[in-house]
Amino acid sequence: MAQGFSLKDQLFNADKVAYLAGLFESASTRFERDRFEASVMARLPELELKERIDWIADCLSEAVPGDLKSVAPVILKALPEPLDPTLSDDDFGDFIFAPLGEWVVKVGADDPDLALDVIEELTQRFSMEWAIRPFLNADPDHVLTRMERWCAHDSYHVRRLVSEGTRPRLPWGQSIPLELSDPLPLLDRLHTDPTRYVTRSVANHLNDIAKKDADLVLGRVSDWRASGQQGAEELRWMTGQALRGLVKQGHPGAMKELGYDPDAELSAVLHVPDKAHIGESLAFTVDLTAPRPTPVLVDYIIHFQRPGGKVSPKVHKLKQTRIETGGLSLPKTHKLKGNATTFKLVPGSHLIEVQVNGRTRASATFELMQET
Repeated sequence: MAQGFSLKDQLFNADKVAYLAGLFESASTRFERDRFEASVMARLPELELKERIDWIADCLSEAVPGDLKSVAPVILKALPEPLDPTLSDDDFGDFIFAPLGEWVVKVGADDPDLALDVIEELTQRFSMEWAIRPFLNADPDHVLTRMERWCAHDSYHVRRLVSEGTRPRLPWGQSIPLELSDPLPLLDRLHTDPTRYVTRSVANHLNDIAKKDADLVLGRVSDWRASGQQGAEELRWMTGQALRGLVKQGHPGAMKELGYDPDAELSAVLHVPDKAHIGESLAFTVDLTAPRPTPVLVDYIIHFQRPGGKVSPKVHKLKQTRIETGGLSLPKTHKLKGNATTFKLVPGSHLIEVQVNGRTRASATFELMQET
């Protein structure tokens, strides 16, 4: 039987370790390449992805012992050329350099200025948002001051680190002691960035904040729109990304910011079959009418049955469009995957709702049946 795809094995494997070892062998005559590779591979297969990063960092610190002042020149000499500066998006870098950031964290606590210098170089090969956070915890004012300079850095990877490294809810990242508003002056500068890689991070950062303080985010995007410093199309995209969590909640302020009136006069009719089978699809249609042309943002919510009688609502996008004279019909086919590993479907009566501009406008039920 064929094995499933393994991200950890794609990102961290014998070939990647050999590549890293070759870089350090070229940087230091004292680096014992064979010993390093053997040490890493002795445990690598048994470890999960994040554990592999930490383990390679441990092996590096053993292969090149010393404090940051002594190992920083070796690290910097081992680095390949920075990522292509002519690109502007989707250039995250090579995961094999992530352990170098953890290595700097392990040995750089007593020399934060040098640590930040090295991180500035490392993030131009692989994003260092995880590595920067321990230093933010130790001395947030010091790091934020450095980040003010990084906002004008020539490399968009360094500029992105300012936003990504200070996100309140960074996946896999340490929590940090910043108030939600502390990084906003930095985001004020970064929201005008010409690269989507940076503005996506800014939007994701705001989406994190919105989970705790919607008004803070709504006020900021309104201020940015009023300032006119970012192109209208890019700012419109950023705003949609920043408010996507609030949109799922049907937040009226987010709807208005995006140009959709929650109180618009309109009607919706939902056509749903009586039953559907796990492993097949639910085909339904939403008919919308309004007395005048009306912009609409249409979502649908399926309230899935869970084991034990609980219900789990899931919001899905349907359409951002405009009701013209005569109305419109929106067909949709929702796949009911029976083999998903993250969310198992449970037979039973299910509620589906149509949310238009943040308000529930129609609902119906269908019976979800076992696979045929």
